[in-house]
Amino acid sequence: MTKLAVLLAACLSLQGVSALWPIPAQYTQGNDTFWLSSSVSLEFGHGHAKAFGSTHGSGDDSTSSKKIHTAWDRTKDALFKNNIVPWKFHPKGHNFEPSPGSGTKITKVVVTQTGEDIEKPDYQDMKEAYNLIIPASCGTIYIEAESSLGVLHAFSTLQQLFYAPAKKSDAVWGKGPVKIADKPKFQHRGLNLDISRQWYPKETILKTIDALSWNKMNRLHLHATDSQSWPIEIPALPALAEKGAYAPGLTYSPQDVQDILDYAEARGIQVIVEIDMPGHTTSIAEAYPELIVGRNIQPNWSTYAAQPPSGSLKLNNKDVDNFITKLFKDLLPRLNHHTNYFHTGGDEVNNAIYKLDPGVGTDDKQKIQPYLQKFISHVQSEVKKQKMSPVVWEEMLLDWNITLPQKTIVQTWRSDDASVKTTTAGYRTIAGNYNYWYLDCGHGQWLDFGGPAYQKFYPFADYCSPRKNWRLIYSYSPDQFLTKEQAKLVLGGEIHIWSEQIDSQSLDVMLWPRGSAAAEVLWSGRTDANGVNRTFADASPRLGEMRERMVARGVQASPVMQLWCHQVCPGLLSISIGSFTNINIRTLVTVR
Repeated sequence: MTKLAVLLAACLSLQGVSALWPIPAQYTQGNDTFWLSSSVSLEFGHGHAKAFGSTHGSGDDSTSSKKIHTAWDRTKDALFKNNIVPWKFHPKGHNFEPSPGSGTKITKVVVTQTGEDIEKPDYQDMKEAYNLIIPASCGTIYIEAESSLGVLHAFSTLQQLFYAPAKKSDAVWGKGPVKIADKPKFQHRGLNLDISRQWYPKETILKTIDALSWNKMNRLHLHATDSQSWPIEIPALPALAEKGAYAPGLTYSPQDVQDILDYAEARGIQVIVEIDMPGHTTSIAEAYPELIVGRNIQPNWSTYAAQPPSGSLKLNNKDVDNFITKLFKDLLPRLNHHTNYFHTGGDEVNNAIYKLDPGVGTDDKQKIQPYLQKFISHVQSEVKKQKMSPVVWEEMLLDWNITLPQKTIVQTWRSDDASVKTTTAGYRTIAGNYNYWYLDCGHGQWLDFGGPAYQKFYPFADYCSPRKNWRLIYSYSPDQFLTKEQAKLVLGGEIHIWSEQIDSQSLDVMLWPRGSAAAEVLWSGRTDANGVNRTFADASPRLGEMRERMVARGVQASPVMQLWCHQVCPGLLSISIGSFTNINIRTLVTVR
């Protein structure tokens, strides 16, 4: 048998195994046929816990069961209405489908939740592990988890274990027996979505929450306001959205916010809202110009801001302090029943602008620092009053040496060294190095250039080019280059969508499946149980199938590779290249 034939035979045997994404911590699967009937019933096993104990949160005893039942309804839709026929992942002419009626028919799913749900669980209280078993020659699937979060993750995995047959049927097929014991590596697995620079309808945000949940991500960070617009309605300060939004109606009402929180919570996701400050706040000046210094200075805006329009909240200003108090007193009580965390921003604070501030009058960072410290201390005290803990961008700690409460979470984005410094200082950290996890990079400049600037910026690449492809995203881990002790303080990471050139029409194609690559790193880890880096050859067919499942459910995700590479064993090309040193890889990737 030739080397090619051996590899193809190996490929065909591997394609009998479900391509799970993110890959479970422990996973075995046989090659026997199972059929799952659309009449499958959901039952709760003996010892299934109540939703809330006497010391944990509030709510009636049906809360957990209701969450599980509604998740099961969504799971059945994915299995029987929006499933995939996996022809793209088998060689042409290969008969990969089992015969109808063959194998074992599954008619029951038994879920056992062994612990009590905790309302708005903190990181140390999140119980996301689960076990999923499909025994041999048995008509039952068994799921066990300590909380409903684990059950929801098990359902996400279950959806990927079965495929639709080519001919319409009331059953789906899969291979087994299956034994999965799974849990996440990182506690915080999130997306930072900028909903200020462009308008995102509520429906787009809800759709994104769905896709996050399928990828076992559990945090949506909404960068809600910025210099460009203020879309969040604040009843106590109605002029903010009335004058700060892009247009009438392009705002999120309190009910819209509540709908987003409820939708996310039902899918195991917490929403962390960010109101960035003191920089990135020019939109406040549409309603309260007296609170902002350096508003929209032209043409030399770059002296005073990272991007136009310039403007920052004034420091050493009682009116600004009162504004913050009133803002937080309105907004945070609408959030704190859902999560313990609120993001207060703090990135890219410009020192030059404070020379124009009557309460500061200098651009000397050392002289500005005490005023900024006073401002941040007030902000954090108001967050604490609402029984929440703050999240800040790294600049507050690393650039401005601001004293932060130890419960503060610091979000790093500029380098791996930033995470080294924040964890060394003892702060819990959310990482997402822009060199790897900024998904908006590679669009090129969004500003128009003329005169000398044309030559300076030609060919108009943006500051973080090139585009971050899924393989680069997959190669990064939030705890890379940290010691074991430092890594213990890394809660996880976030991928980032900044919206200068992305909106609701292009979000899916920019986010998926590249976001899925980060999702597996955050859930499964960049390395396997033996500490060996996961390979692209292993990941690409699984990611390709995950992409197809998202497309089937209405997400406009990009292809992972050309279809030929999926149909001819996915690992074959990389193995062949490694076997023949005289092949020019550049030729392989550029010739059309």
